[in-house]
Amino acid sequence: METLIQQGPELKTEGDFLPIHGTDYIELYVGNAKQAAHFYKTAFGFQSLAYAGLETDVRDRASYVLRQGKITLVLTTPMSSATPIADHIRQHGDGVKVIAFWVDDATYAFNETVRRGAQPYMEPTTESDAFGNVTRSGIHTYGETLHIFVERKNYQGVFLPGYEKWESEYNPTPIGLEYVDHCVGNVEMGQMNRWAKFYEDVLGFKNLITFDDKDISTEYTALMSKVMSNGNGRIKFPINEPATGRKKSQVEEYLDFYEGAGCQHIAVATDDIIFTVSELRKRGVEFLYVPGSYYDTVPERVGKIKEDLEVLKGLGIMADRDEEGYLLQIFTKPVEDRPTLFFEIIQRVGAKSFGKGNFQALFESIEAEQARRGTL
Repeated sequence: METLIQQGPELKTEGDFLPIHGTDYIELYVGNAKQAAHFYKTAFGFQSLAYAGLETDVRDRASYVLRQGKITLVLTTPMSSATPIADHIRQHGDGVKVIAFWVDDATYAFNETVRRGAQPYMEPTTESDAFGNVTRSGIHTYGETLHIFVERKNYQGVFLPGYEKWESEYNPTPIGLEYVDHCVGNVEMGQMNRWAKFYEDVLGFKNLITFDDKDISTEYTALMSKVMSNGNGRIKFPINEPATGRKKSQVEEYLDFYEGAGCQHIAVATDDIIFTVSELRKRGVEFLYVPGSYYDTVPERVGKIKEDLEVLKGLGIMADRDEEGYLLQIFTKPVEDRPTLFFEIIQRVGAKSFGKGNFQALFESIEAEQARRGTL
């Protein structure tokens, strides 16, 4: 079985009590997993990996597992209306339910995080089949989002016990996505510090960078954000909350339509963002509009980069810098009808953190979309 290790930029931190090797999988609850799987294969180049459902003696749900690079998506839909999965979709629409971590010891991870204040979701549970065993455990985080700890060192199967290999004749080519760079959580006003402290106290994360309403604001709205990172830097979680403004901010719009806190976007990394975004555009993925004037300040703000600025401008790819290098980013429009979950495509060229220029540009682009939707 392919080793599920995330190959993102690594930060060295002493005394990491809970080493996390990477993002094991991200599970989305969706209204129609079969159709959603077709979308992610067609538009994003994910490949068929595994399946669980009625044919595998799973009676309450169907789950399609997709993979590209080190990114594993699980798309789950309920088999009846009388299930918690159906309740979740009824309230939130399609969205992220689980952000799973690959760890050496899921029992230790559960016991230690609960001891430090986490609300337990799933006691350590071992599942087995002919390919070995996997131990998983889980805790609650913001909203109804879960973190599942996955210990798979004794497993050689395709994904997890209970899943079978998903063979498909339809496999559009990958587009160069490599690993999960970060996942962003939107929480209610006044809750950012609470959840930043949760990640610090419970999971041992550190505050990588903070943005306040002076960094990210317009004439009408503002937000604040704290970026939390685990010891090796492979897991990054920006936590956003709305700040007081004259109109409704993008975070408030998300909270209204998602009906609670949740994962706002998934950032996936590529080594060639120009190729990746070109392919995504050919396949019908829509991106936020970046005003041409944004690129006037890139040379002064970011400095010398290898890529042709005119090519980046033509594709709408933004550039920013931290102390260690630069990064290139672009953001899709929401991938469902509710203006909630979207994706970010990111390429890091030395940069391990985030610059402030792109956060502001993203904020302004989303605000422009809000105005079109009449939700500003």
